Amino acid sequence: MARTRLYRKGKLESEGFPIADVSDHLGEPDVMVWFDLCTPTRADLDAISEELGLHPLAVEDALHANQRPKLDVYDTHMFLNVYATHFDQDTGRLESVEASAFVTERALVTVRTSEAFSIDQVQRRWDSGGALAEHGVAFLLHGLLDYVVDSHFEVVQAMDDEIEKLEEGLFQETLPGPGEQRRTFELRKSLVNLRRVVAPMREVVNTLFRRNDVIRDSSLAPYFQDVYDHAVRAAEWTDSLRDLVGNIREAHMTMANNKMNLIMKRVTSWAAIIAVPTMITGFYGQNVPYPGSGQPWGFWTSTGLWVVAAVVLYTQFKKRDWL
Repeated sequence: MARTRLYRKGKLESEGFPIADVSDHLGEPDVMVWFDLCTPTRADLDAISEELGLHPLAVEDALHANQRPKLDVYDTHMFLNVYATHFDQDTGRLESVEASAFVTERALVTVRTSEAFSIDQVQRRWDSGGALAEHGVAFLLHGLLDYVVDSHFEVVQAMDDEIEKLEEGLFQETLPGPGEQRRTFELRKSLVNLRRVVAPMREVVNTLFRRNDVIRDSSLAPYFQDVYDHAVRAAEWTDSLRDLVGNIREAHMTMANNKMNLIMKRVTSWAAIIAVPTMITGFYGQNVPYPGSGQPWGFWTSTGLWVVAAVVLYTQFKKRDWL
């Protein structure tokens, strides 16, 4: 069944009707229509382009994936490109799904690249705010943007929880293992990717305020302002978390270097302690006459020398926290 809806005078009148009937409904007074296309072909978009008068550049953007989040304003419609996000806590990786929308005066057309973009959640937002449907397409557009920005906010919160776990284990006696280091790297990579889809959303929502008098001068304005506030918070939170993960990674490297320096100091200290008796016993091991050669006092003198030297070196190194 096609994903379609028809609102008449702010009331949901029908849904699930064929997309081919959309053109007939648009000819009726006080009607607002939404329909959804998932992975459409060029022929599908050409058909609706002719019906709704869509700009060729907007159609091209909808067909080519990996567009940046944006809002383009044309004479007869607007073109919106956004990304919904999901965070996999097991792997620390970010999953993003692209979707586009053509916004006309009486119709909203959503174009999804995958079923992973949950249009069901968007519809639930429309159903819960049915009293605002009298504002027309702006009401539908708010539900779409609200779902997208909320998905960003949920991902940022989940990443914040993961980073807090990394912070808790930062100053433990044991150094972070390969698994923890890899997770830190994956989180930093995910935050970089998240920023690419979150940061432009501030401009998208702000452009709606500046270019759309219906939104700015209606009771929908506070709702779009709320979406804008969430977009700003998500973007700022993402930037702060990215810096924090970078600091954690630098702390891991610093701790590893400090650990290596400590090991080198210990190895050097023990090598110096061992070198002194080795030097003394090596001298007394020469096959030539020397003071005390063949005499008990010579043996005890050499032994006392290296014992005293080793104790003095050990004491000095311990005092300097090298051992």
